[in-house]
Amino acid sequence: MSDATSPAPLKVLVYSDDVNTRQQVILALGRRPHPDLPEVEYVEVATEPVAIKVMDAGGVALAILDGEAAPAGGMGIAKQLKDEIYRCPPVLVLTGRPQDAWLATWSRADGAVAHPLDPIELAQTVVTLLRSRVPA
Repeated sequence: MSDATSPAPLKVLVYSDDVNTRQQVILALGRRPHPDLPEVEYVEVATEPVAIKVMDAGGVALAILDGEAAPAGGMGIAKQLKDEIYRCPPVLVLTGRPQDAWLATWSRADGAVAHPLDPIELAQTVVTLLRSRVPA
């Protein structure tokens, strides 16, 4: 139970078929990626149908999608979410390599970070995207 002064946590969806990738993202970001932001609550998802269902339900502040996931890659899911969800929250795609950033652009992702994940780059990108979701 939170008191009236602490804002509700920001819900962040982390999609990957690889539990290690999901854990890398969560460990890199921690419970509070930046002191100016509320705490983060992670929703770990391993399959495309569940990712779509969670996003359709609403309340997600940011979706982090693994572009290397199989059988459904994060870039395809990002494109589908951006096409189908009105006012879709920001989407961050984890690409296989920096040269794949153009694919993230195609998918209409709001940001991209390449594997292997750099915790500092990931946190900076996530903070930038989450700030757009938090009232000033």
